Amino acid sequence: MPDQKPSGSASSSANGHERRRRSGRPRRRSGEKPATYAALDLGTNNCRLLIAKELNHGFQIVDSYSKVVRLGQGLAASGQLSQQSMDAAVNALTVCARKMKSKNVKRWRCIATEACRRAGNGEEFLSRVKSETGISLEIISARVEARLAVMGCLNLVDPTKDVALVVDIGGGSTELSWVDIRKLRDPNHKMKTHRPPISAWASLPIGVVTLSERIPETADRKSWYEEMKQVVRDTIAEKACDTRFTRAFEDGKGHIIGTSGTITSLAGIHLKLPYYQRDKVDGLWFRSRDAVKVARNMASRSPDDRAKEPCIGRDRAKLLVAGCAITDVICEMWPSKMIRVADRGLREGMLMGLMNRQQTIRTLPDNDETSSTDEAEAAE
Repeated sequence: MPDQKPSGSASSSANGHERRRRSGRPRRRSGEKPATYAALDLGTNNCRLLIAKELNHGFQIVDSYSKVVRLGQGLAASGQLSQQSMDAAVNALTVCARKMKSKNVKRWRCIATEACRRAGNGEEFLSRVKSETGISLEIISARVEARLAVMGCLNLVDPTKDVALVVDIGGGSTELSWVDIRKLRDPNHKMKTHRPPISAWASLPIGVVTLSERIPETADRKSWYEEMKQVVRDTIAEKACDTRFTRAFEDGKGHIIGTSGTITSLAGIHLKLPYYQRDKVDGLWFRSRDAVKVARNMASRSPDDRAKEPCIGRDRAKLLVAGCAITDVICEMWPSKMIRVADRGLREGMLMGLMNRQQTIRTLPDNDETSSTDEAEAAE
């Protein structure tokens, strides 16, 4: 069994947080001031920011920010971002812009995901964001989103296995990526950090927000939970997810990596933490049967009762069960004895990409010190 703590894992605070990266770049010269980078992710439910300084063997988080904005609330029914949700997102992005400038960030990437991909008024919203905050959001494809998430947690794979299924449950979609660990073990395989060995990939058009809105909670919670699980099964079947690695999981040669608020919350509840502690959760090996047990227990409880859990809180209480249903079905379809918990992923992958390439996606105006846009990345 691998160690409980991953190499390069970090504390729950923004300060003193160090990550390791794989890179062919030369080390920073002695006395050279470390560059500061930022990764901003505007998702269906949250706006999140990481600001980091580059180290010789990775990076150190110097500031972070996370705010529930519910950008995708009501999107499935209306096809539009609501005024209230857009206002909340703009307010959060204003805070992010202020933090980036105060930390003298020179290279950055700011992305928007599923909500902006789907919304009929997504481009109009991005124009407003640019005008009011100075941030130019880049709407990335689901495929790029999945790859960035894998990049951010690649060092959590178990090298003794053949395949890892990286599960990123978002607000509007769920990304599944099958990583071929055999290639990581192969000394002849030249793996670029920004191109991890993803052998198969699927994007499910369901996340904690969209599934919760599609199947509203009822008093008969057992039937409600089973209905959500069936929707997940049907969605996976419709997507015809790659089955090449199913046998590897059945033979015990595969494992799951969960990188989302759902799995980190379930891990915190399982550990009975008095409050969420990132250093206790990130890198944890979590028995799948325990994850499913906690998930089903959460599904049986009322939103008010779920909100009493210190690792959930009221903001997440209403959405958690949808993530539990997705996790439950994935554990059912790709049986894995253990799940590796990752409180890292998309934003860390963005930071690694920026540092390894010494390039940035241009996102803030009136800053002559930024480098050029990575056209190859933007074209994906």
